[in-house]
This record gives sequence, structure tokens and C-alpha cells, in this order.
Amino acid sequence: MYKRTITEREAGQRFDKYLRKLLPEAGSSFLYKMLRKKNIVLNDKKAEGSEKLVCGDTVSIFFSDETLHKFMGETAKSANASELESTNLNSQKTMSAMAENITIIYENKHILIVNKPAGILTQKAVSTDFSLNDWLINYMLTTHQIAEDELQTFRPSACNRLDRNTSGIVLCAKSLQGAQMLSEALRSRGLHKFYRLYVKGHITEEKVLEGYLIKDEKSNKVDVYSTMPKADINNKNVAAGRGAYICTRYMPIKQDNDKTLLEVELITGKSHQIRAHLASIGHPLLGDYKYGDKTWNDEYKKKYKIKHQLLHAYRVFFGKLDAPFEDISEKEFVAPMPEIFNLWKP
Repeated sequence: MYKRTITEREAGQRFDKYLRKLLPEAGSSFLYKMLRKKNIVLNDKKAEGSEKLVCGDTVSIFFSDETLHKFMGETAKSANASELESTNLNSQKTMSAMAENITIIYENKHILIVNKPAGILTQKAVSTDFSLNDWLINYMLTTHQIAEDELQTFRPSACNRLDRNTSGIVLCAKSLQGAQMLSEALRSRGLHKFYRLYVKGHITEEKVLEGYLIKDEKSNKVDVYSTMPKADINNKNVAAGRGAYICTRYMPIKQDNDKTLLEVELITGKSHQIRAHLASIGHPLLGDYKYGDKTWNDEYKKKYKIKHQLLHAYRVFFGKLDAPFEDISEKEFVAPMPEIFNLWKP
């Protein structure tokens, strides 16, 4: 017999969904059959699978060891260990160096707010990458906030994504309840995100920009339109009504002789929205070679060694939240500006 107690990190999910994670090689129909036969029980009682798990629930599975390991799957069973081993063997030095630059802004038992430096991926692009998610799992393992076998049924992860070369606030879930709260806040816009950045030229007034964005997945680049684009038979990415609505609010903070420091609020949050939207009105980001001014960027690269866009997720503000998140309800969290933003004085 196999028995497990549901932790606070795993609580909040349906029992059948939990079982599919725990036994990935067993089909859904088989799992429901085992529930009917009471070969899988919840709190020593027959269960249907639709129950919402709470902390302290016990799951008992009456399989032979051979059957249990088969349905857990050798791949699934060893996935977490092999991933950690790969990270340890191939990226130990990278992880140590990068981890020193990741700072924790706020932490409770459900969420973690960190300041990510530029140069670190939020999520892996390929298996050999080191990402913020790797750091998060390693942090929770080494601080004994999660056990390795729990990673099969719940994996801590970042809930918002920053480009590799964008620094600043990343919101991470340490529990399923934390992940659900953050996802809902991001979806419903109950969370306000503000960025700091330098753009070319002078901006002196606050303004709200609206438009439509179309992404070319092949080139990983977006185009911005002031109105919904019409279908273009010569460009398969431009289909009638396909543009995603975007809304960006910017507020000037200070001006230099050829640039302005802005604070930008993302009203919507689409891929490359800030970079492409501001470039579309003639104010590209400093250091942005994808959407920006190459000659201008080259001047600053030569003088200040700027190798990527100066874009920083500076602060977030949470709306009204109920328990167990009352400690962050209507509160603001700030990630200090990177030193590179202070290399010259306006």
C-alpha cells in the first residue's frame, strides 16, 4: 500500500487531477475504476475524484509495488531527480553565480516575489538552460519548504514571465493556492504592473496608447497597428480580426539631452508590448536592437557597455485580497533599479 498526506502546497486541486499527476501512466478511465473499487481512497473512504483536496487529507493506493511504479512511470518517477541532477552537474557554477544576483523582495508560505537580474530566463527555452524556475525549486528544496517527491504533484513556478534581458519583479507561486491567486490577479487585472525604461527623445506628458498587436512566431517579433488590421493575403500573420488589443500607459519621470526616463503601466500584457508600442510612436527603448534605433544604441553600447534593452519591472500593486492573502492586500512592492540605469545623470 502507498499512502501520502496532502501538503498545503498541493491543496486546492481536484482529487482526480492530483491522481493524474501522481500516476501519469494510468488512464483516466482506469483511475475512476480504481476509485469505484476502493483501490484508491481518500481519508480511508470511497471517493469520486471530484473532491477538492485540503491540507492533511490522506491518499491511500492499494496497488502492488510493481503496479504502482509502472503507473508512476519510470520517466515520471525519475524526472525530478534527473532534472535536478542535470542542473547540478551542468549548471552548478551558473546557478551559484546567478543565484547571488536574485534577491527576494517578499515571501510568505504561498508566494515569493523576486527581483530577477537581466540575463536570466524565467522559464527554460531548452533543457540545458538555467532558469528562475530552477532557482525557485532549488531554493525551496534547500530551505526544506518542499520535499522532492512533492514535485510530481505540484511544481513551484513563476506566474508572470519577463524576457531574458528584462530585469525586475517576478511573481512566483510556492503553493497551488498561491498559483491560483496570482493567475486570477493577472487575468482579471487586479494586479497593477509598472516598468521603468529609457526611450529615445523627449516625452513630457502622460498618455495612454491603444492599438493592436500581431506576433510572427517564426521571427519572434510583433507588429503594432493603430486600428484593427485588415486581412493581408501576402502576410499570413495578418488575418481579419486577428490583432490582439493592447493598452499602454506611460508617465515621464525625467528628460536627458536625447532620452526620457519613463514609467509604464501595462494595462494589457502582451509579448513585447512595451518595446513595440513605444517604438511605433517614434520612442524606441534604449538598448533594444529588435525594435529600436541601431545607431543610437551603438553610441550607448560603446560608451556605457549597454548590451540589451534597459527595461525593468519596477513595481507591482495588489488590489483587495481576501484570506489567506490579506498580508499583501492593497500593498505595493518595489524592485530597486539596476545600477546600469545610473551610469549617467540627466
